[in-house]
Amino acid sequence: MKKTALITGATSGIGRATAYEFAKHEIKLILCGRRQDRLDQLQNELSKSTEVITLNFDVRDRAKTLEVIGSLPEAFQNIDILINNAGNAHGLDPIQTGSLDDWDAMMDINVKGLLYVSKAVIPGMTERQSGHIINIGSSAGKEVYPKGNVYCGSKHAVLAITEGMRIDLNPFGIKVTAINPGLVETEFSEVRFKGGKQADSVYKGYKALQAEDVAEVIYFAVSRPAHVNIADVLMFCTAQANSTIVKKELI
Repeated sequence: MKKTALITGATSGIGRATAYEFAKHEIKLILCGRRQDRLDQLQNELSKSTEVITLNFDVRDRAKTLEVIGSLPEAFQNIDILINNAGNAHGLDPIQTGSLDDWDAMMDINVKGLLYVSKAVIPGMTERQSGHIINIGSSAGKEVYPKGNVYCGSKHAVLAITEGMRIDLNPFGIKVTAINPGLVETEFSEVRFKGGKQADSVYKGYKALQAEDVAEVIYFAVSRPAHVNIADVLMFCTAQANSTIVKKELI
């Protein structure tokens, strides 16, 4: 029987690449995002390979999140794989000048949004005593860097929540995985720098991870035998040694 995956933040970056990777393997897809036009485009393209439905909501909206996921059509109600991918970085400021709005956005999306979606999906998994939850963390969840303060805090929280999930869901046979990428060339920096010119230079002078690289690792994790759980992955591009050391070529 085909498995069913729910992916948040499916309209760009790692979420979008994961949707394409899963479609290649005929996994049924529930694609979630805030941009309906992009969801429609994905549905049109990926429906050639697998069954696809889309859900248009913001993970920050608790009531909407629970309502939308709770009213899935019967054919998509048994979610085997949850990819908690929705997340953002807002600003890169020292703590003393950071924006409260930026802090709220990061904590609401990266932490509370992940919890809301998980709360909607986990009861079905515990009832069936099967499932796999993959939380997309970050190398920022393992190492704090200058001006990373609240973003790093949110991703440290994701790792702690992931480990807590793995403990609590162990009796139900549910796998829980953290995938923690370093620098990935996506719209991430455009959001962090709010469209500023700084975003243009983030990925210059070296080959960053691509969203497809991360998607392949995600599929590897979900395709392991029943007795194997890839609990935690930290992945960098070759040019990156840690959060602050990147080998860049002169351009």
